[in-house]
Amino acid sequence: MSARHRPVSFRLAGLGKRTRLRARGDPVKPESTGAAAAGLPPLGQAPLQARDQSRPQAGDIIGRQTLFWLLLTYIAILGPLYRQCTSWTLGICAICLVWRVGIYLGKVARPPRPLVSTLAIAAALTLALVAMELGVLNALVNLLVLGYGLKYIEMRERRDVKSLVLVGYFLIGLSLIEHQSLWYSLYLLGVSALNACVLLSLYRERGGIPDTLATGLRLMGLSLPLALVLFVVLPRFPPLWLVPQLKSSQTGLSDTLGFGDIRRLTRSAALAFRASFDGDIPANSSLYWRALVLEDYDGKHWTQSASIKMQQHKARLLATPAADDALGLTRLRKPGPRLDYLVIAEPSRQHWLFALDLAQSQDEILVRLPDYRLYSLQRLEQRRVYRVNSWPSARLGMSLDDAARARNLRLPEHGNPATRALAETFLASYPEPRARLNAMMRYFNQQPFFYTLSPPQVGPQQLDDFLFENRAGFCVHYASALAFMARATGLPARLVTGYQGGEPNPDAGYLSVYQYMAHAWVEVWLDDGGWLRFDPTAMVAPERVAQGFDASFAAADSYLSDNSFSSLRFRTWPWLNALRLSLASIDYYWSLWVLGFDTQHQYRLLTNLLGDVSATRVALLMLLSIGVIGLAIAYSAGLLRFPRDRDPLKLGYDRVCRQLARRGLARHPSDGPETFAARVAMAAPEFGRSFHRFSRNYIGLKYGPDSDNDRSDGKESKRRRQAFTKQAWRLKLRLMLLSPWRGLK
Repeated sequence: MSARHRPVSFRLAGLGKRTRLRARGDPVKPESTGAAAAGLPPLGQAPLQARDQSRPQAGDIIGRQTLFWLLLTYIAILGPLYRQCTSWTLGICAICLVWRVGIYLGKVARPPRPLVSTLAIAAALTLALVAMELGVLNALVNLLVLGYGLKYIEMRERRDVKSLVLVGYFLIGLSLIEHQSLWYSLYLLGVSALNACVLLSLYRERGGIPDTLATGLRLMGLSLPLALVLFVVLPRFPPLWLVPQLKSSQTGLSDTLGFGDIRRLTRSAALAFRASFDGDIPANSSLYWRALVLEDYDGKHWTQSASIKMQQHKARLLATPAADDALGLTRLRKPGPRLDYLVIAEPSRQHWLFALDLAQSQDEILVRLPDYRLYSLQRLEQRRVYRVNSWPSARLGMSLDDAARARNLRLPEHGNPATRALAETFLASYPEPRARLNAMMRYFNQQPFFYTLSPPQVGPQQLDDFLFENRAGFCVHYASALAFMARATGLPARLVTGYQGGEPNPDAGYLSVYQYMAHAWVEVWLDDGGWLRFDPTAMVAPERVAQGFDASFAAADSYLSDNSFSSLRFRTWPWLNALRLSLASIDYYWSLWVLGFDTQHQYRLLTNLLGDVSATRVALLMLLSIGVIGLAIAYSAGLLRFPRDRDPLKLGYDRVCRQLARRGLARHPSDGPETFAARVAMAAPEFGRSFHRFSRNYIGLKYGPDSDNDRSDGKESKRRRQAFTKQAWRLKLRLMLLSPWRGLK
């Protein structure tokens, strides 16, 4: 058999099997006829394609670089969601991560599908049992995280990686519901770039990890201008649905107050809210931020009355700014100077907000209740920005109905007999209400009371133990004692809780109010003054009200004792404190300009940009912006190219040739540099010698050994190019100085 007709055998890629091609002239075997000849398998045998369908083809193999990016992305995506995940979810995700690391290092094999299916069923059943405790949103987050982890451990082909990338972007979006600060947003932007690197590594056969990372970051950078345009231009519609409530712990003040509740907040360095005033910041002693009014007292705890809870429910039902009119509040007199300021409240998962007396807001989802506090119609699940107008000198509640009077005079029938006897003494000695209240306030100043964060334990007769035995307590102790004695003498009184003071940021001009600044004071109603504020804490520890919390207590013994990594520890180092305030200012402006970018801010910005905000102008702005961004993306992707700068050698040569053309010696299109130099030498021998040297230099630089790289860094080449440029300018100047009527010689 000749070599031309010799049978050829080869190995199919990935199958490990040799196949022999029949040479021309070989006899045909019986099995090559019929079904076999038609390419069909024998009877009862599955087709080859079906038998090997479960095996990944060569193009479906996941590269090690993709596995590396998946490992980083898996950790980065699930990190911010750990608070919303159950221990079962975190455990299963940790198992998937460890197993995948073992696969990446070549220590273990892929888990069998029955094991993955068993884990998925067990996790789903466990999640179904605790779904009601978690809340709808947390249950959905856990379900998606479990699917992400289980898919991560059992992926085999490229399509599995694409599914993981898509689910990863969903999880990044869910993280933004819980975390919206600038630093978390930048972190999640980086995670999005990592997720894009996973997808890029599937289609980039060449290029290492730094190259893939640079491309992913460039893609994120190219997407930011489009996101900015859409953020500015798209209208702010109300949400089509409400985000399900997160069933997690509430932070900050509570609507039930006992002796130890405010003390618990003094150990927290968490930020409660920020406030920026249009004018000067008021003095610390006048910064009483009202949050809650507590009227019911059972001998141990102060709580909200059923009446105010009903008004809160009524306000939520009205769900409109007209709720102020319905509650009879908009016609309240507001004499005296007005304070205009902006508040950025941190998420508390509560409805109550913070403002100075007497507060009013035009925010669409805020109302003012009969107890003169601001109330949000939605829970504060995210940072909330709202503008407030306050009249500090306004009188609150000049009239008091019988129901409110009875409610604010009610005391337990029994208990605290010594305190009741002391109140009777004040009533007998001071029949006039104002004098009586002033005497009660002086009592706290004249007796040996102490202001402390660690008061002694009290028994069932709390106020008696505090006033006559311990004589040491916190703001709740003093406020409770004053309110109790005022009620016992026939004066309507109630407790108000909120925050007192604030930390100013001198560079940015705003106040930061932290949880440890929580405070409680008393409001007493008088016929000639309405509800008046009385703060017995100012009589015991005046520096607490005048200078702030830190003037009375050491930070290490209060809000820093349980917060080892709080940035407030840097206050004692000037340069670190300046850095802390600068970073806080950046986060403040992020909250103000991005998170607080509502319809009013959008309208003002578009008015500054367009003048008249019309649908036509907004559409033109959007189309123009998208067009410019599209051109930038096309240029970056290589779909659009602009002409490069011309060669400086060619520019210099053409400059001299144009001057020669003005003198009647034009260069023909077919003339090369040497041919044109010969023509110039024949027409003007004296000038031709200089032009000939110039042309030879041009040919040497343009087409000689140094011409391979126009940007050569060689010193000699650079010197020759500079000399050529100077020679070109000299020749051009020489031609320009010739008289118009003189020809070349």
